[in-house]
Parts: sequence; C-alpha cells; structure tokens
Amino acid sequence: QVQLQESGPGLVKPSQTLSLTCTVSGGSITTTGYHWNWIRQPPGKGLEWIGNIRYSGNTNYSPSLKSRTSICRDTYKNHFTLQLSSVTPEDTAVYYCVREGSSPGLFDYWGQGTQVTVSS
Repeated sequence: QVQLQESGPGLVKPSQTLSLTCTVSGGSITTTGYHWNWIRQPPGKGLEWIGNIRYSGNTNYSPSLKSRTSICRDTYKNHFTLQLSSVTPEDTAVYYCVREGSSPGLFDYWGQGTQVTVSS
C-alpha cells in the first residue's frame, strides 16, 4: 500500500518561499510509469495542479505557477519536495502530494494534505 505524507511549515510570511516535503512509503518514486504531483486547494475553491516530477526525474509545471515553482526529489530518502517562491496570501491553501498512476490523469494515491497559510 502506497502512502504519502506531506510535511512543512503551516505558516509562511508574504514574499518568502513555501517549502514542503512529501515522504513516500510502500513504493519507490523511481518506479517506471508513475508521476508525483503537487496539487492545492485554496479555501472555497477547486483543486489546482501545481506540477509534478516524473519517475525519470523530469518535471512539469503549471504555466501560471512555473516562474515561482521548483519540484525536486531525493531518491535515497524516497521523497520529493515543493518550493514556491514569492508567496502571497493567494497561495494560502491545503497542499496535497499525489501519485499519478499508470494512466494519465489517474491520481490514485493522495496524502492527507497540509494547510499552509500565508500571512504576516
């Protein structure tokens, strides 16, 4: 059973960088065919895809967030990270790490989510 767990600060000041880690157990982030995503949900709004890192190490980002986003991984620790720079209160959201399965768009395993609030 694959499990994902987000961790990181729950409060970030405006203009700073949001940093989150997703630790994966029960499966390797280098297993062929799987992609590892960050998705967020602002209060009162729908889900927003931020980006992903593929099993190969290649990354893809939402065009609207690309200039501020970096997703990396540590294959030894079997985790991947999100950095979102120059945050504003509009980046306040619940952030989820999610595995995308063998079919494109099939998000089959989700972390429980972590609330991040941007406020001074």
